[in-house]
Amino acid sequence: MMSRSVTRMARSMINHIGRRNFSTLRPVTGNEAGIGVVTGAAGFLHGNSMKGSEKAVAHWVRYFSVMSSGNASTMALSNKEQNDQDDQKINQSGGATVRNATATDSGNNNKRIVSYWGIQSPKVTKEDGTPWRWNCFMPWETYKADLSIDLKKHHAPVTLLDKVAYWTVKALRFPTDLFFQKRYGCRAMMLETVAAVPGMVGGMLLHCKSLRKFEQSGGWIKALLEEAENERMHLMTFMEIAKPKWYERALVFAVQGIFFNAYFVTYLLSPKLAHRIVGYLEEEAIHSYTEFLKELDKGNIENVSAPAIAIDYWRLPEDSTLKDVVMVVRADEAHHRDVNHFASDIHYQGQELKDCPAPLGYH
Repeated sequence: MMSRSVTRMARSMINHIGRRNFSTLRPVTGNEAGIGVVTGAAGFLHGNSMKGSEKAVAHWVRYFSVMSSGNASTMALSNKEQNDQDDQKINQSGGATVRNATATDSGNNNKRIVSYWGIQSPKVTKEDGTPWRWNCFMPWETYKADLSIDLKKHHAPVTLLDKVAYWTVKALRFPTDLFFQKRYGCRAMMLETVAAVPGMVGGMLLHCKSLRKFEQSGGWIKALLEEAENERMHLMTFMEIAKPKWYERALVFAVQGIFFNAYFVTYLLSPKLAHRIVGYLEEEAIHSYTEFLKELDKGNIENVSAPAIAIDYWRLPEDSTLKDVVMVVRADEAHHRDVNHFASDIHYQGQELKDCPAPLGYH
């Protein structure tokens, strides 16, 4: 009976006091100040014996499960003030303070990140010395599109695989025309969400193949990843022009999921078929952008000013318009058409991509 009464009293006291954490630490002296928790815990965990003068002291730390909103606000304010003081100390002591690499591309709302690792984001400037305003690409990644490229090239389907690739792309065009009709801005946005997939899938599979077979890729991994990145920049550009609706975003999810997996399997089974499909997709993209330009010339689509991201990425004049942007994007698609048809031809001739140097240096 006595034992039960003691047990009930102990439970009552624990419930009244609240939950506690126990930590066995040894006292620290001298230079160990500030790291005693770590060293003491390490010694305890590894079973190191303590000297007689270093008797363990049990510290009870109480965590209140319920706290008033006033106390929470006071603690948050105290933490903020403490962080500000820490930042000042780090700056005075020459600590690693870097600018936030995730700041918006427009250069606004820059934040500072204090990093233990000493990583510092570089301060990038233009050729004229003005700050570079984008994080998604750097000045050395910009270029001028080759507008003299032949836009009328076409690979006539001859073999069975060529015909399969050709009619597959034609079949995909029908629902696209039906859904978007004359809304070429939204059409371009949807097109780029699909066009950026093949380069990434092909580059990833070539990368894995290079690792498995301990062989180089002839530069094709880099070439295909550059293509994927270029297509993604097309999307970032048209996002500034055509604001997608919720159902168009939902459509992107569905189309990308289906196309990624379908192209992944196709590339595993037949790279020459996969590259031929992309070649024909790029031919359709050239046609779509040509129709886009016709609508701009007719005045059916407003020829607005070019987005700032497009001016910097393609090194366009400051007074460039949407028409100029569509022309450089169409030139990019023509280049991707040539590269993928060329890659397919390499496979048709019984060789591998690594045997022929990749066409690098365009982007």
